[in-house]
Amino acid sequence: MEDKITITHTCLIEQGKAILNGQEIYSAAAKDTDGFLLSLYQHLGIKYPKFYKMDNLSKLGFLAGEMVLGNLSLTNTYKSEDISIVLYNANSSLDTDVRYFNTVKEMASPALFVYTLPNILIGELCIRHKINGENLFFIQEKFNASDLHHYVEYLLHENITQACLCGWVDCLGDQYKACLMWVEKKGEGQPFSPDTIYKIYNQGNG
Repeated sequence: MEDKITITHTCLIEQGKAILNGQEIYSAAAKDTDGFLLSLYQHLGIKYPKFYKMDNLSKLGFLAGEMVLGNLSLTNTYKSEDISIVLYNANSSLDTDVRYFNTVKEMASPALFVYTLPNILIGELCIRHKINGENLFFIQEKFNASDLHHYVEYLLHENITQACLCGWVDCLGDQYKACLMWVEKKGEGQPFSPDTIYKIYNQGNG
């Protein structure tokens, strides 16, 4: 019997709101990206000093990862090499690239240069949650649930991975959005399908 793949946990962060498993858990008055991410970090009660050194793309993904995975005992359920991360966005690390370019005019910032690749975000998530499986960061013009579904389903069906944190994390200036899903071979949860993925991605518009 083929394993049933389901989405067991979800989160969405955008437009000053944070939604966990379909329920809004935090909202803030209009703030710039930096201010909102800091306020969400404080609201979640996380103690992780390295957060303050991250660029905004990594902060956004880190917070989304905390929301989805923070209360799960991953290492008690899976081997670290059996957990994967698959992310997408449209702007790569452009938000930080621009900031870094502006520092070059006077003195290049090594702290910013470190974050001029989008897969640094995946590295931060892997370190935080002890994930050592397949990890990929794709750049595409806009969110495509079918692409995400096809690739993650392949990883799970072929037993390349047993569980996957996947979704969209994008940040450019004051435009930001993170939509992450925890996908497992379990009967409980929402069906892992393009339609369900689109609904989760668009739930903040309702």
